[in-house]
Amino acid sequence: MVTVRAFLAVSTAQKWELHQMDVHNAFLHGDLDEEVYMKLPSSFLVRHPSMACRLKKSLYGLRQALRCWFAKLATSLQSYGFLQSYSDYSLFTL
Repeated sequence: MVTVRAFLAVSTAQKWELHQMDVHNAFLHGDLDEEVYMKLPSSFLVRHPSMACRLKKSLYGLRQALRCWFAKLATSLQSYGFLQSYSDYSLFTL
C-alpha cells in the first residue's frame, strides 16, 4: 500500500493519466511450469479409482496460482516495454 499511495501522490502532482485494471479470474490464466495432479471430481465416472487429472493451468486454491499468474503478468508487461522496480517487484513503469 505504501507504493500505491506514493504512486498516486506523484501521479496527481504530475497530472499523469492513470489506468486501472481489475481481473476477476486472474488465477485461471497462470501457466504451470511443474506437473500438478488433482483428484477427479466425484461427478466424473472413472474406470480406475486411482486416475487423476494433470493440470496445465492453475486453479483457485493452488499454492502456485499466485506465483504463476504474476510470472505471466510480469513477462507480458516487460514484453511491452515496462520496467519492473527493484525495490517493489509489483511496480511496473513505462
